[in-house]
Amino acid sequence: MAESEDYESVLCVKPEVHVYRVPPRASNRGYRAAEWQLDQPTWSGRMRITARGSVAFIKLEDKNSGELFAQASVDQFPGIAVESVTDSSRYFVIRVEDGNGTTGRRAFIGIGFVDRGDAFDFNVALQDHFK
Repeated sequence: MAESEDYESVLCVKPEVHVYRVPPRASNRGYRAAEWQLDQPTWSGRMRITARGSVAFIKLEDKNSGELFAQASVDQFPGIAVESVTDSSRYFVIRVEDGNGTTGRRAFIGIGFVDRGDAFDFNVALQDHFK
C-alpha cells in the first residue's frame, strides 16, 4: 500500500451536529427533514470529515471523549452515501456502516446543522474532495 493511502487528512470539522432517526423513505420521492422530530435529536456531537486516498469519511464523534458514534464512507459525491433532503439545506441523510465495515450492517441516519453556514461547509468539503 502506498504511503499516501495510509495518510488521513482532515477536510472539515464542525463542533455541533445533530443526528436523527429517519423514517423509511416513502417511494423514491426523497427524504424530508420535516418528518424527523427535529426538536428531539437522537444524538448530538462533533463531525469530522477526513480523507484517505480517494475515500472521504464522515465521522460523528463525542464532543468530549472523541469516541466514534458512527461513520460513513463516501466514495462519490453526490451519491448513495450522502443525500440532501428535499425540504432544507441544513439536513442530509448519510449511510453509516457498523464498526469497521466488515459486518456489513448499514443504516441511514439524518444529520442536521444548526447553522446553514456549517451545512454549506459540509457540502463544499465533500465537493472539493471529489473534484
